[in-house]
Amino acid sequence: MPKIDKEMVQFEKDLLQSIGEMKRGEHAAVHTAEQIVPRKRGRPLGTIKETPEVSTTIRFDADLLEALKSGGRGWQTPE
Repeated sequence: MPKIDKEMVQFEKDLLQSIGEMKRGEHAAVHTAEQIVPRKRGRPLGTIKETPEVSTTIRFDADLLEALKSGGRGWQTPE
């Protein structure tokens, strides 16, 4: 007579319970391919500013930069 592994019996029972819950939609909705609308490329509407910020570069003399940094923490942030 084969030895019955109690852990495997419990695992099988739990697995079948989980499958039943999934089929009934108890924890998450199950969608068909027709229900899933393909996503469009690009950023979602409403996430782009009307007046976007513009990246720029500015160059300072070393002594001017040290003077600005001497203001302490947050020296790059406008007040």
